[in-house]
Amino acid sequence: MFTGIVEELGEVTAVENLGDASRFRLRGPVVTDGAKHGDSIAVNGVCLTVVDHEGDEFTADVMAETLDRSSLGALAVGSRVNLERPTAVGARLGGHIVQGHVDGTGRVLERKPSENWEIVKVSLPAGLARYVVEKGSITVDGISLTVVEAGPDFFTVSLIPTTLALTTLGLKQPGDPVNLEVDIVAKYVERLLTTAQQGAGR
Repeated sequence: MFTGIVEELGEVTAVENLGDASRFRLRGPVVTDGAKHGDSIAVNGVCLTVVDHEGDEFTADVMAETLDRSSLGALAVGSRVNLERPTAVGARLGGHIVQGHVDGTGRVLERKPSENWEIVKVSLPAGLARYVVEKGSITVDGISLTVVEAGPDFFTVSLIPTTLALTTLGLKQPGDPVNLEVDIVAKYVERLLTTAQQGAGR
């Protein structure tokens, strides 16, 4: 489990096409400190397993399903990525509960800078809109953010200077894809209510 608090802005150093998968090598001195084979690291919000680790770099295999459902397929050598290690048991939950399982992708629609923050508008796939509410939580490229406005096919978030400086959202431009993970609590509530309604209708 992750919390959506990005630990560092890493970089893709190599991409190998494996046919039905890809192998990425990524640099991240913070997240590789003490890393070992089999550990999990979230890359732009996608939970990946460490295959190998040497120095400040690690490799991870990404299967076709993940490449299709996320924006990782668009990464190339030199791409910057948000990196986070799983939260430790007993640690503070700085953001919200994040699984690292991407629900879909959106695209940056526009950016509105102001003196002390920036409003970013992101497209929202139709199937995810029902889980997004104003003042609720959403994960964008692995970053735990609060929804400012929730529209039928978009949402907006307000980014402080720290988020702009230390994550990929400071680099994303209109048209760029982003990974989205909605609040898991909303999905569980929907499932429970649907099951209860179906049972009452029997």
